[in-house]
Amino acid sequence: MRVSVIGCGHLGIPHAAAMAELGHEVVGVDVDQAKIDRLNLGECPIYETGLPELLARHIASGRLRFTTDIKEAADFADLHFIGVGTPIAPDGRSYDTRQVYGVIRQLAPHLTRACTIVGKSTVTVGTTGKVTALTHRLAPAGEQVDVVWNPEFLREGHAVEDTLQPDRIIVGLTSAEAEKTVRTVYAPILDAGVPLFVTDPETAELAKGAANTYLGLKISYINAVAEMCEASGGDISKIVDILGIDPRIGSMGMRPGIGYGGGCLPKDIRAFTASARQLGVDAAENLLRAAEEINETRIDAALGVIRKTLEGRSLNGLRVTVWGAAFKPGTNDVRESPALALAQALSQAGSMVTVHDPQAVHTATARNPELEYTDDLLASVEGAELVVLATEWPEYRQADPWPLAKRAAHPLLVDCRTTLDPEPWRATGWTLRQLGRPGK
Repeated sequence: MRVSVIGCGHLGIPHAAAMAELGHEVVGVDVDQAKIDRLNLGECPIYETGLPELLARHIASGRLRFTTDIKEAADFADLHFIGVGTPIAPDGRSYDTRQVYGVIRQLAPHLTRACTIVGKSTVTVGTTGKVTALTHRLAPAGEQVDVVWNPEFLREGHAVEDTLQPDRIIVGLTSAEAEKTVRTVYAPILDAGVPLFVTDPETAELAKGAANTYLGLKISYINAVAEMCEASGGDISKIVDILGIDPRIGSMGMRPGIGYGGGCLPKDIRAFTASARQLGVDAAENLLRAAEEINETRIDAALGVIRKTLEGRSLNGLRVTVWGAAFKPGTNDVRESPALALAQALSQAGSMVTVHDPQAVHTATARNPELEYTDDLLASVEGAELVVLATEWPEYRQADPWPLAKRAAHPLLVDCRTTLDPEPWRATGWTLRQLGRPGK
């Protein structure tokens, strides 16, 4: 098929490259000319595992190109994916969908033949109906333009994998022709056995918020239990194993740490909670808000463990290394990153903070320029009196603790993601403390 992907960010670039990988002819559209120029050279402005290679391959193959001209995309494509950002609105709770409506106002006047618009951006329930009405009013093709909502379920760091090998595809639509188009564009994925859920638009819109909010509930729940372990001397890792063996629960997503972050989960949970309030479902709102409140306390909880580990020594003037700036491994995204929030809190407490990250130094520097950064793991611990692991990159799990111990002024490490195997670190002289686990 001939496909456009409008919005070239953390969602749009992987989606455009993946559509080319499926064999479609793809044009990506964005308003940022500098970004478009880089993309057309095969340069990836974001980091996602496997994305630079996929992008370069299909720029070279000719299946994928990028433009700032939305009329060019309208003339070229029969299916238009919308992947623009929907950040949290100024009220701090609902989605800011101005970019979605802005795309429709720019695209629809150029739609002169039957085609399909497929929204992938995360939106408030009821948005598809409003987008459909606006499209039919502005497009010369009128009601020949179908509008479908197809929420993405991408895990940052796994966006390519989750686009090409998703665990499910959900589409909210109202016509048989739209369903036929969706089945065609996703045919290679569906032929591989991935289930397709065809629903009304409202169900599709709610499904995304429901999924992410449940994940947030799981994370906040296990972090609440980790705090109980801190207070009692219990071991959260063993509790996760015990709970995870129950097939009704499972251990996926139950990793204690300093909370969730990124560009999706926090805003999706806020907006889903706001939807519960707007719908008048008070009990649901209270439950969902509790998950947010627990997440909001995780930096203070980590600081409490760090102070306990220091045994009375002050953070003021302490040389601290923070491992991790990205909100999770596999991406350079630092939006609402708990790791950066912790680094900033340590700096505000008077510590001299150096942040290491394998991929996110550039993006973190732009967001928090007051901190020091390095992408050299050995150099990051030079003279450090405390190391804090804040993002669970495999580079830290795989690191040799012995040469790192020799570089540190005090081999003292607080693992705020409970991700390291304690024994090899302690065997090489490190004092290791993990959230929700006894011992040093």
